[in-house]
Amino acid sequence: MSTLRFGQHLIKASAVFLQTELSFALVNRKPVVPGHVLVCPLRQVERFRDLRPDEVTDLFSATQRVANLVEKHFNATSLTIAIQDGPEAGQTVKHVHVHVLPRKAGDFERNDSVYDELQKHDGQDEDVPSKWRSEEEMATEASILRNQIENL
Repeated sequence: MSTLRFGQHLIKASAVFLQTELSFALVNRKPVVPGHVLVCPLRQVERFRDLRPDEVTDLFSATQRVANLVEKHFNATSLTIAIQDGPEAGQTVKHVHVHVLPRKAGDFERNDSVYDELQKHDGQDEDVPSKWRSEEEMATEASILRNQIENL
């Protein structure tokens, strides 16, 4: 695996920290909170309803593993797990993906502001790569998570 397709984007293997038979997890180039990661089906599928039953099972099993990892690694006390399914729901990448965000008390002044941030985070500064994390930063985080998930 040198690259994986994530909608209109090619994801380098260095940003991926888990791959199962039907899914993969990657670090986020613009996380809303530290540890905000994504879990996606390997097959490029735009809408949740279009996943096959085996893909849904694998996607949610992978999401559960990833959620346990990021909650522990980022010393969180809770998680926000979300799917933006379609453009009116805020989906900007046309590939099903589950957002997993480790949460802590007080990380947002108003708790539900996390959804406002999710709604806008992919679209803002899309043409300003300097606002993104570097490939090196992403590779480092993915490497740490990759090593830890193997030990869970």
